[in-house]
Amino acid sequence: MSLRFIAKDPNTDGANCPTVWVDEEKQEIVLQGWTLDEATRAECLKTGPIPDSETVVRLPMRMAAAIREACDAADGPTVQ
Repeated sequence: MSLRFIAKDPNTDGANCPTVWVDEEKQEIVLQGWTLDEATRAECLKTGPIPDSETVVRLPMRMAAAIREACDAADGPTVQ
């Protein structure tokens, strides 16, 4: 696996979260974020189930630039 580090939340509390990477081999964006509270999980479930093999994480809006950078990296020439 070749994860390319993109960014860590500049306001992290020392827990190194949230973080964004790009897996160039699998052509995927990898996100580390906060687990959902029950109210948010219930809202997400209104649009359909979350399979046991998947999860939903929360990221602050201040990570938008890092997510855009990851998307650009995922679309870049190094990704086939």
